Amino acid sequence: MTSLNRYPIHMDTKMTTSLLTNFGGLSLQSPLIVGACPMTLSEQSRLAMQNAGVGAIVLPSLFEEQVIGWSIASGRTITQREKEIYARANRTEHNWAVQDAESYLSLVNRASALQTVPIIASLNGFTAGGWMDFAGELEEAGASAIELNVPHSHARDYDNSVEIETIIRDAVREINAAITIPLFVKLGRNFTSVPHIARQLLSGAQGLVLHGRAPALDISLETLNLTRQWKLTNSGVQSESLDALMQVHSYCPAMPLAASGGIGHADDLVKALLAGADVGMVTSAVYREGPDVIRTLLEGLVEFMERRQMKTLRDLQMQRPLEFNSDEERAAYIAALTEHLETSEKQALISQARNES
Repeated sequence: MTSLNRYPIHMDTKMTTSLLTNFGGLSLQSPLIVGACPMTLSEQSRLAMQNAGVGAIVLPSLFEEQVIGWSIASGRTITQREKEIYARANRTEHNWAVQDAESYLSLVNRASALQTVPIIASLNGFTAGGWMDFAGELEEAGASAIELNVPHSHARDYDNSVEIETIIRDAVREINAAITIPLFVKLGRNFTSVPHIARQLLSGAQGLVLHGRAPALDISLETLNLTRQWKLTNSGVQSESLDALMQVHSYCPAMPLAASGGIGHADDLVKALLAGADVGMVTSAVYREGPDVIRTLLEGLVEFMERRQMKTLRDLQMQRPLEFNSDEERAAYIAALTEHLETSEKQALISQARNES
């Protein structure tokens, strides 16, 4: 596993509180990771992120269609499913962040050699049979870890939800068996029960990233065509994931967690860590404010910890709130939905809910 000595601290020396942490086997100088995005293509941007104190950097995603192309070029026999994916990809022009798999390997090699923080390669997809071979190539190129970004699945491609989850679980196990570096799985919100999937993935994944986000779907009223647009997330929307983080951490505490989406303020990062995340991922805030926002977020985290005399992140984790019990959760749920009612009416409903529990 990665040694701390390779990743020295670049943060302000006035920060006496330790932010050293571990995520799924990666030793990090801080609990903040820059998520996969085109900005991490730039050597200058990566250096600025590193100097601002980031724990690790995720490179832009390489897509399964590109891995299939690499498999074909390598002379590997591809499956019928891979042929269908590749044919569909060739019918559309794509503006890839990285042109092809060979270029991606060169990027990983160059970034890992130049940066002193862990470089995480990102693969988008889970059906291509060439994942196992290519994952090994990424490790050989110098990746400190691999993030497998599981995209939204079309219902028509599968018989039922169990089939989707089984394919993901098997792919994760096979990829993990082919590498010695950590494998992190990035899941979207479109699963029936993420806590149960987390437990299934314990035998293959060293961490989960919650949640992956797809471009926003819309309908043009001019052309009546579907459109998709990528939008930056706003600070604070991360609170929508707190319940999921707490549920997964409570049900499957052995699974390391990364909170992704809506971390733009130090409070967002603190809440994610208190909810059960080991690290937070930031992308939109870096686009808006530049790499220096990383330093601002970490300074805010340190200020929070110092006010409460927390010396390490372990001290913070020990203060994680317990989950609601069934009575408290039901009462809080009703209270939130009945804010417009008179106090007497609200109390009657809450009392009734408690009696029924």
